[in-house]
Amino acid sequence: MGTVLAPAPPHSDLAPIPGNPGLPIVGYTARYMRDPVAMWRERYERYGPVSWFGGFGTRFVSLLGPDACGVVLSNRDRAFANGDSWRYLIGPFFDRGLMLLDFDEHMAHRRIMQQAFTSQRLARYAEGLNLAIEEGLADWRPQQGFRVYPATKTLTLDLATSIFMGGAEGTTRTQLDRVNKAFIDCVQAGTAIVRLPMPGGRWWRGLRGRAALETFLRQYLPARRAGDGDDLFSALCQAESDDGERFSDDDVINHMIFLLMAAHDTSTITISTMMSYLGQHPEWQQQCRDESLALDAYPTYDQLGQLESLDLVMKEAMRLVTPLPTMARNAVKDTEVLGYFVPKGSFVVATPIFTHHMPEYWPEPERFDPGRFASDRREDKVHRYAWQPFGGGVHKCLGMHFSAVEIKLVMHHLLRRFTWGVPPDYRAPMDYTSLPFPKDGHPVELHAR
Repeated sequence: MGTVLAPAPPHSDLAPIPGNPGLPIVGYTARYMRDPVAMWRERYERYGPVSWFGGFGTRFVSLLGPDACGVVLSNRDRAFANGDSWRYLIGPFFDRGLMLLDFDEHMAHRRIMQQAFTSQRLARYAEGLNLAIEEGLADWRPQQGFRVYPATKTLTLDLATSIFMGGAEGTTRTQLDRVNKAFIDCVQAGTAIVRLPMPGGRWWRGLRGRAALETFLRQYLPARRAGDGDDLFSALCQAESDDGERFSDDDVINHMIFLLMAAHDTSTITISTMMSYLGQHPEWQQQCRDESLALDAYPTYDQLGQLESLDLVMKEAMRLVTPLPTMARNAVKDTEVLGYFVPKGSFVVATPIFTHHMPEYWPEPERFDPGRFASDRREDKVHRYAWQPFGGGVHKCLGMHFSAVEIKLVMHHLLRRFTWGVPPDYRAPMDYTSLPFPKDGHPVELHAR
């Protein structure tokens, strides 16, 4: 049975938001984690682009389609903020990360952090990534049923500690595996139904993971403060605003925890998805390989633009399996979206994963077709927010260019070192308990070239 979120103000021409709570207590939590695209499609057909639902212990307003998402992402009247919504979901684990800051404070921190993502720094990161990727791939063993996702997750965490931290001196493989587990626990805690630190529960594991990450990073903080390294950790320690302001130790740790999570989790699922689809489409795999073989073994940052086919495949993978499927906001004042009244205090979610699968904007949306992004088609340009894996507006992902560099370099080295295949009828069983990941690890038949 449906009802409205809140009545519109008297004499207003705005409509109240329709919706329903779903199951008692859990709402639509399980439905979302099982298949968010199917859930959003059902709601879109029933209620349209704006509706409310129960989930994760509260009520959310879902914004479906590029028009609705564009309102909150552009945020022209500053009616929406990130902090309270993300803090409700992941706050204890990633609090004070850039995505959880708003307005003037967010812009002040963003201006300082931008110094770590300049073109010059990206070029230096690319130099370090080439060697680190080659070393990491030396552990990959050709075999039938090679599980790409966990292998890539280990690789990208190693890359993050190498490039973002300047290395993790004195840390063993077992300790790094514990760090990886701590990140997983922090991310998955955001979808906990019981949001209390009950021993053994998901929320409790997330809090323990956060404490472990703080301990891990703080041991390296004094050396990064004193040094002059080119890694991100050192850059955050040394960066200054135009007014001479610098990050406190707590600021550096908070930003590092969030950035390390974002850097290796989102890159992992995109690389894994690219490998899976390229295994099913050998013509695209070979096309990408030919471009990589035409480059140096260790391409520079500037040369990555020549990997045109790989860029198309990367964008299509991000469309099909969006690394950040939903983006949370809260209304800081009464406002409206597409003629619907959104009361102050409402939690809202923009849903890029649904937009990316809408046939109104993407013909045959479930089909792998990198040519969508080619210059003669540009399906992503049919609407400003048709393709939004990195968000939009002032909160657009600061690390999007680093992510593209890392993904392209990893794939470049993989294409030169291996070939692989995946059965044409394979469909990955995706889990959306936190950020998306394949429950079977994305198996491929891996061969050395």
